Amino acid sequence: MTAEFVIGNARIVLEDEVRHGAVLVRDGLIADISDASSAPGEDFDGDYLIPGLVELHTDHLESHYSPRPGVRWNMMSAIQAHDAQISSSGITTVFDCLRMGADEDGGFDDGEMRMMADALQQAADEDRLRADHFIHLRCEVSAHNVLDHFNAFSDVAAVRLASLMDHAPGQRQFQTMDQYTLYYKTKRGLSDEQFAEFVQRRLEASEIYANKHRIAISEVCHARGISIASHDDATLDHVEEAKGFGVRLAEFPTSMEAARASHEAGMSVLMGAPNIVRGKSHSGNIAARDLAEHGVLDVLSSDYVPLSLIHAPFILADTHEDISLPQALAMVTSTPARTVGLDDRGRIAPGLRADLVRVRRNDGVPVVRGVWRQGRRVA
Repeated sequence: MTAEFVIGNARIVLEDEVRHGAVLVRDGLIADISDASSAPGEDFDGDYLIPGLVELHTDHLESHYSPRPGVRWNMMSAIQAHDAQISSSGITTVFDCLRMGADEDGGFDDGEMRMMADALQQAADEDRLRADHFIHLRCEVSAHNVLDHFNAFSDVAAVRLASLMDHAPGQRQFQTMDQYTLYYKTKRGLSDEQFAEFVQRRLEASEIYANKHRIAISEVCHARGISIASHDDATLDHVEEAKGFGVRLAEFPTSMEAARASHEAGMSVLMGAPNIVRGKSHSGNIAARDLAEHGVLDVLSSDYVPLSLIHAPFILADTHEDISLPQALAMVTSTPARTVGLDDRGRIAPGLRADLVRVRRNDGVPVVRGVWRQGRRVA
């Protein structure tokens, strides 16, 4: 039996224009787009109809599973709470970050992240999830056990993205000791002696492990068709290194020089949507709005605030005369989808998945009024 419905009286955000009209959905796919001023079906009352958002990097699941230091919540409950907040923010495809490698910043016990992946698969099998979930492995290459954690996912088909990270002092995100001291010493209350020992351990680990782990992980990713992301690139040398590893996504570059070089090399440059909403980076690095101003911002990620992913594009369209609403929304829909090879979603076009979001926004924070994944209403 064919299942179909019509969405009418909508401002439809296409790749290059906003069109007033109607969309026909049939069997979970977009069947037709018309300019009809009225149509039988659901009247959107002039609200926006946009593609479902595609989120490539969120640590949000982690905060549901470990809501307080030392506390572990029921995994299935944590997944469902995370999924509900993600979907109600308009995100229909999400790459959940799981950390690989225990560093001095803390971490989870061996096997916990694999248990989370298994729980995510169980949740999908039992039809508990509203959004479509994939896995993004955040690989701390300077950690001695990152390969053990990474190799535990050798049979997990949901893994579609892996990022290569090194949070040692003097590297990437923490090029200056001022930043590093604030993040690791001041916030954690370490004494001068404790901090000095901590820094030395991290430097030694990075020197021993970082390069060989980057090579090993990237080789596996290429063999399995897993997209690779760089993380916190700061210099042209970092970008050249990323090109050598076949990186497709440059996450959170910390300098304009690195962002521009990554963009020009064909990588999608990703920054945090909270950075756009706040107008600055929480760690004191470059502002995402500056990258947008220079035309080198390609993808946004909600990172740690799910609703920021739908809020930030409207801010960009409001504040940058050279960025239209379709261009801004492409940063959270079509571009992230293409970057990781998901060509069946991210746009409103005949034949693609009916992953759709109804949004009302006159000014301020947008309101998500309905979410459909493959034509099925989920929020």
